[in-house]
Amino acid sequence: MSSNDYKKIADLLFPDVKLTPENLEKKYPPRNLPDGACVTRPAPSPTGFMHLGNLWNAMIDEKLAHQSGGAVYLRIEDTDQKREVKGAMKLIIDVYDRFDFNFDEGYTKNGDFGEYGPYIQSRRKEIYRVFAKQLVSEGKAYPCFCSQEELEEIKKQQKAVKANTGYYGKWAKCRDLTYEEIENNFKNGEKYIIRFKSPGDENKRISVNDLIKGLLDPPENIRDEVVLKSDGLPTYHFAHVVDDHLMRTTHVVRDEEWLPSLPTHVQLFEAFRWKAPYYMHHSRLLKQEGVSKRKLSKRKDPELALDYYDKVGYIPQCLKEYIMTLLNSNYEEWRIANPTADLNDFKFTVEKLSPSGALFDLNKLNDISKNYISTLVTDEIYDYVKNWAETYDKDFYNFLTSREDYAKSILSIGRGVEKPRKDITYMSEVKNYVSYFYDELFNADYTMPYNIKSQSADDIKNIAKDYTDIYDSNDEQTVWFDKIKSLAAKYGYAPEMKLYRKNPQDYKGSVADISMILRVAVCGRQNSPDMYEVFKIMGSDMICRRLEWFAGKYK
Repeated sequence: MSSNDYKKIADLLFPDVKLTPENLEKKYPPRNLPDGACVTRPAPSPTGFMHLGNLWNAMIDEKLAHQSGGAVYLRIEDTDQKREVKGAMKLIIDVYDRFDFNFDEGYTKNGDFGEYGPYIQSRRKEIYRVFAKQLVSEGKAYPCFCSQEELEEIKKQQKAVKANTGYYGKWAKCRDLTYEEIENNFKNGEKYIIRFKSPGDENKRISVNDLIKGLLDPPENIRDEVVLKSDGLPTYHFAHVVDDHLMRTTHVVRDEEWLPSLPTHVQLFEAFRWKAPYYMHHSRLLKQEGVSKRKLSKRKDPELALDYYDKVGYIPQCLKEYIMTLLNSNYEEWRIANPTADLNDFKFTVEKLSPSGALFDLNKLNDISKNYISTLVTDEIYDYVKNWAETYDKDFYNFLTSREDYAKSILSIGRGVEKPRKDITYMSEVKNYVSYFYDELFNADYTMPYNIKSQSADDIKNIAKDYTDIYDSNDEQTVWFDKIKSLAAKYGYAPEMKLYRKNPQDYKGSVADISMILRVAVCGRQNSPDMYEVFKIMGSDMICRRLEWFAGKYK
């Protein structure tokens, strides 16, 4: 077929396309950025499922761009509209907002922002048609009129002779149609798609330097992949190539599941005579299961979904802190040396990205989360808890907000000291953590430690009753503890720990046991923060009420 025939086919298929590639190159010129600046983009699909991989990609994208003086933008890849879920675009924005990503341009809740949009692929349909027409006019793409039934029959025949499946070689029935055949099919209204005419040779390999995986040499692509579907929208293969070129993307970070498609993408860049971006294919996150490891699964592992962390009440910053330890192994050392520094101050390096899968460890995340939460001031932790409860536990939200000062005084215990308490991992734990401060939430467990349980139940109840008479919320801490010591002496417990350690046989127990009895009686649990602080916040009325309840129920 002559070059003139190719141009005639392009005009036949795209009669309304008047823009040229040159027009678009002028509209989207190279960015005015310093040498070495990276231009990156998270590009999620609106499927209604945002996962750890989206967070992983975005963190790398943002670091690469901002450390180099470049730009990071958000693009929505919605060309597969069968998979699109209603409300999913808002979900994408909400998730990235929650994790405090600072995009320089792209799709936002207020629409597109930036000079290289539209940033939603379905709104770039006419752009793709311009470049599809170019490929057809150069003989590098063609219309395929095969029905789904014909494609299934081709696959069936290939399997019968144990050939690789796909549309290529002698199986590509529409590759060599004449202009007249194409014109006749077109005039008859037959549906068609546009396929890229692969120049690949199955006996040759390509060479690509992946910035994570290293030098790759997969075989050339030989399949005539679809570039435009029958609805006029592009496939991912075609759209991302066109968009990354026009948006002047320099680095593409994506999951290793796209590695089999890499030869196709390289061919498309070469067909347009464009420089391809640097590709960075990261491995999937792994989970320990017994003695083996497996990839995190959407079906098996709720922690893969980012909304899991929202529902449980993890602070987004904690998850970002943990992910950074997986991205760069030296981050933990840096964080220890810079405990109050902003995560953005850390110098991220591509060289430290592991080519193999990282092990996702919830226990490690929980440790990071506890440490982080322990550094928050009272107002910060209160706001986090309140905001979480407003969505996920309305009753608890009402408790927190009806007596804000009281709630803050509870959350302030053990905070702002040299060695702060690390009781809270995520916000859904807080209700149980503070429940004994609220009569409505109080669910007492009066189980005593074994050494105390062996004592007379009457003695234990009498200790609680006697404390009702001596507790005074105005007492200084030393006076408060002296009263507990006197109670210990009255009931045959050592008032000083040194006395008990010296002659344990002379006593029923120590003053620590009296403190434990009072803790269990008032708090309904064996573990709590500093009792003096707890009792001060509760006040005399609640202390006496709890001691009375205990005396009536303990057996």
